[in-house]
Amino acid sequence: MTGFLAFTVLGLVTGAGYAVAASGLVLTYSTSRVFNVAHGAIGMVMAFLCWELTVQRGLPVWLAVLVVVGVAAPLLGAFAERVMMRHLAGAPDGTALVVTVGLLVMLIGAAQAIWPATARPVEPFFGQRGFRVGSAFVTFHDLVMVAAAVAAAGVLYGLLAYTRIGAAMRASVDNRDLLRLYGGRTSLISALSWAIGAALAALAGILLTPVVGLSYYDLTLLVISAYAAAVVGRLRSLPWTFVGALLLGLAQSYAVGYLPPSEVLSGLRAAIPALFLFAALLLSPQAPLRVGQITGVAGVPVPGARRAAAIGAAVVAAAAAASLAVPAAQSDRLALGFVYGIVLLSLVPLTGYGGFVSLTQLTFVGVGAVTVARLGTPSPLGLLAAAGVAAVVGALVALPALRLRGLYLALSTLAFGLLMDKLVLQSSFAFGFNGSRSVPRLGLPGLDLRGERAYLVVCAAAFVLVGLGVLALRRSAYGRILLAMRDSPAGCATLGLNMRWTRVRLFALSAGIAGFAGGLYGGLRQTVAATDFQLFNSLPLLLLAVVAGVTSVSGAALGGMALMLLPVLASEFPALGGLVYLCVGIASVGLGRDPNGVVSHLFRLGRWRSRDIQPALRPSNAGARP
Repeated sequence: MTGFLAFTVLGLVTGAGYAVAASGLVLTYSTSRVFNVAHGAIGMVMAFLCWELTVQRGLPVWLAVLVVVGVAAPLLGAFAERVMMRHLAGAPDGTALVVTVGLLVMLIGAAQAIWPATARPVEPFFGQRGFRVGSAFVTFHDLVMVAAAVAAAGVLYGLLAYTRIGAAMRASVDNRDLLRLYGGRTSLISALSWAIGAALAALAGILLTPVVGLSYYDLTLLVISAYAAAVVGRLRSLPWTFVGALLLGLAQSYAVGYLPPSEVLSGLRAAIPALFLFAALLLSPQAPLRVGQITGVAGVPVPGARRAAAIGAAVVAAAAAASLAVPAAQSDRLALGFVYGIVLLSLVPLTGYGGFVSLTQLTFVGVGAVTVARLGTPSPLGLLAAAGVAAVVGALVALPALRLRGLYLALSTLAFGLLMDKLVLQSSFAFGFNGSRSVPRLGLPGLDLRGERAYLVVCAAAFVLVGLGVLALRRSAYGRILLAMRDSPAGCATLGLNMRWTRVRLFALSAGIAGFAGGLYGGLRQTVAATDFQLFNSLPLLLLAVVAGVTSVSGAALGGMALMLLPVLASEFPALGGLVYLCVGIASVGLGRDPNGVVSHLFRLGRWRSRDIQPALRPSNAGARP
């Protein structure tokens, strides 16, 4: 009973911290219908700012917390709503998710640029002073965390249920135009809700920093626990969100205290928030279809089969010429760009054609790399096996989530990525904790492909083949079905289309392409580890796919080369490391509403130039017959 009481107190305190963050998340979503993936990143930046004011500037702790929570965080939230989120009202869930993921990456890049990585110890409020409750020791910091959670839940519930401004916040979601006709200031109401949500994110980040440390990624991803609590409350019920946060905190605490020590169970402890989130998503009620909604997007031109084959042959020829002209190290970098391009090609059918957002695409790349490493077969059969295993895993991901759509489906991929990180990729069967595996390079009978120059041509040819397959899919009847399912799910359901199994096949296809890229990636690196396929690395990949153009093969090629250049810039110019990701986040926020990305503007520029040049080159038709 002594240990049980201690673990119960610890779980309640941890759950209280989750409840503060989840309350702000629920307020933001329930008043704007935008799920803020960057909620944890806002808390992370504000925690760094509080450290700056207290440690570097010498302000008292209470004054620094008041400035950060009461002034800086609300201003950041209102600014984000005004500049980035206001145009997302009524937008598809995928567009809103991409924009908020861009905000997340942008905030992490800003934090890295302002506060370079180093150890920054943070003391809890009132030090280690506290009191005993039976055999459990409760610090005053723990007490402040619990009090803050109760106060936040109570104040927000009273605001939304019993005040005119709360009624206006809820009405702005149901019908903004009607509220505006009754004199409601919808823009001010939306900005206020985002300001309050950012203040709660900042408070949660400050309270949780002494527990998890002042870290860019730990504080940002810790809010996934807040996602789980918010889903328990169906993203709108504050009391159930509070209960979900406490249950999650207790589950984590009891797992630490009572699960026996072993390699598998240690990963299970770390994966409890992901398991909790996945279970909450599967048990949540299915979201209704938006009847009559048609959100068609004009795509980029799709070349015919002959023209696409000619362009592909030119790409392979250019890669062969580059392999002879550049040093071996540069050949490896170019090959990596083509491999990343294949990974982005896996998002073209899923996100560009089908309209589904995957937040964990690199996990399937890791599955493909593990498959080739375990088989030890440096042949095309090994790559096909990697694609097949990854496709099966992708189908298994989609099967439990058959009843989920939109936001909930994207969050289920996030939970799956966390489970794979903690339970599979770090297991001894895959890479092991802080371990790695050797992966053989592709080999063909009579050809030596182990050199850097030969492997560049192989990767370019593989990209071209996969790209031709994606274009053929786009021109097929199945491709038209995917576009129709993206533009109007209700219309497809009315026509009798089985969207659930179409979704399973689409996820399997996307995962299979990513697994194929994983086999090539492992052969290129020859030694890979679990850190190469972590969940957070999938977020810049998704952003670059959207910025370059997630609806076209050309966009995948451009995004793959850009993704290859990011670590090169960060290593050669360390001072610009955070600024690079800051620029990626800004670009994704700016182009998030245009899924055709930069490539569409390049195509448009090419058409303009063609119209300007062709009249001068065209022969005169003055004497021609009509």
